[in-house]
Parts: sequence; structure tokens; C-alpha cells
Amino acid sequence: MTTKPVSASVSRAERGIPGVKYPERGAGLMGLIAGVSVFLVFLLFAVQLLMNLYATSSVTDAAWDGARQVAGARIDHRDPATLSVAEAAAEVRMRAELGHFAERVVFDWSETDAESVAVRVVGTTPRFGLPGMSGPLGFDRIERTVRVRIEVFR
Repeated sequence: MTTKPVSASVSRAERGIPGVKYPERGAGLMGLIAGVSVFLVFLLFAVQLLMNLYATSSVTDAAWDGARQVAGARIDHRDPATLSVAEAAAEVRMRAELGHFAERVVFDWSETDAESVAVRVVGTTPRFGLPGMSGPLGFDRIERTVRVRIEVFR
């Protein structure tokens, strides 16, 4: 094994000889900490955004299914008792579709009229990350209103 001789122009600090003070030792540590911190903040934001999108689409899907169930032709929409029973059954189905998230939402059928069935769903999204991060961005609340025309045989 042959080694190249170290030239005299290479300083002792460049060769890594012990006992020599390195003035730039640890200079990259602060930049690394800042970079990792910014990366983690962006990662938390992305995860919160995905949680919000998933919760919103799940709530919207459940509301569409419930409103279509109540707007079906099998229900006499002129009878308020039958309509309230159908709304209650649809709400049970929607809560089953949402699973544990159903504890965070409220269903409101008050906008239903003679021509359409409307359900308004209001709830809070699950939070992941810093508590104050989702509020100012609009990720803390879901409000959806779904309106479906009543099926009528002609």
C-alpha cells in the first residue's frame, strides 16, 4: 500500500491534526436546527390539511347519502311523522358511516321543504399538531349543506 506524501502547503487544520482549534466547528448546527424546525412545521401543516380534507369529504358523502335516502320515492313527504322517522333513520345511517367522528357533528334538517330535502352538517375537525394552528387557517370547522330534490313519480 502506497501513501502519498502530505505536501508542506497543507495546513495542520486541514489535515485534522488534534490540538488545533477549529474556528468554524458547529457553525452548521444552527442552520440545521432551523431547517429541521421549518420542515416539521410544514409537515404538521400538511398533515392537518389532509385530516381536514378527509373529514370534510367524509361528512359531505354521509350527508349526500342521508339526504338521498330521505328524498326517495318510498316516503310520503306530505306526512310530517313519516318524514321525521325517515330523517331519524337517515341520521342513524350517517352516524354509522362517520364512525367515531359522528360524535363531533350535528345534523339539522330544518331547511327541508315541499320540493327538496336539505341536511346541514356542522362539526369540528380532528386536530393533529399544534392547537392554535388550525383556527386561523379555517381548518377547525366543517359546515356543509346538502340539498336533494324529492323523487316524485309522474
